[in-house]
Amino acid sequence: MKEQNKLNTKQESEPVIYIKGLYKSFGELDVLKGVDFTLLEGENIAVLGKSGSGKSVLIKIIAGLLKADQGEVSVLGKRVDQINNKDLDALRLHIGFSFQNSALYDSMSVFQNLAFPLTMNTKHLTSKEIDMAVDEALDAVGLKDKRNQMPADLSGGQRKRIGIARTLILKPKIMLYDEPTSGLDPITSAEINQLILDVQKQYNTSSVIITHDLTCAKHTSNKIAMLLDGKFLQIGQFDEVFASKETQIASFYNYNFIQ
Repeated sequence: MKEQNKLNTKQESEPVIYIKGLYKSFGELDVLKGVDFTLLEGENIAVLGKSGSGKSVLIKIIAGLLKADQGEVSVLGKRVDQINNKDLDALRLHIGFSFQNSALYDSMSVFQNLAFPLTMNTKHLTSKEIDMAVDEALDAVGLKDKRNQMPADLSGGQRKRIGIARTLILKPKIMLYDEPTSGLDPITSAEINQLILDVQKQYNTSSVIITHDLTCAKHTSNKIAMLLDGKFLQIGQFDEVFASKETQIASFYNYNFIQ
């Protein structure tokens, strides 16, 4: 894997995601307990935490797939917790959500999977324009030769890449990655990590990367955020956060392997 260049975010960058005092419970289970979070334009932040810590709940709230119980959630200047469904649908066109299981339609070819969001959301495009857009997205993830294959014929890593390509087809401003390296071998994981960096550079995206993979967090993010007991215990650069003597952070580090 190529050595990661240092990623720099301009100090004057505007927040693309701003969250203040976010609470979310399911019945008597309190998952998020007063979360504050800011993602700047052009920045990648990896959110780390144990299973069940609320990482996936957080990005579902950002995408408007779940409603917060309390708190402010602003995405690209819009209050997700206040806008109507029509405006929320319009906002989601600027958010690429890469699901953990890739969420491909097994009955559709790779080309059909990528063309689907275009035909659903951009009615004015010609067949030729759709064809070109699909090729561009597949080229971005290095799988242009797979356009006519079915998802069942792809490896786990290829499915992840196709899932990312499908989110890129609408040229989102924000990418939300849910466990992008889960279930992948170390070599394929390294390729996905590099792809996340390539997407950030080529598409000028800002990203939230939900992961428990410390190698992924270290290589793909400008900052990491430790989500423990429903709150962000610490946010900062990787080495800075894990230099902390906080017991829960040290424990999390010790149970993971860093390449």
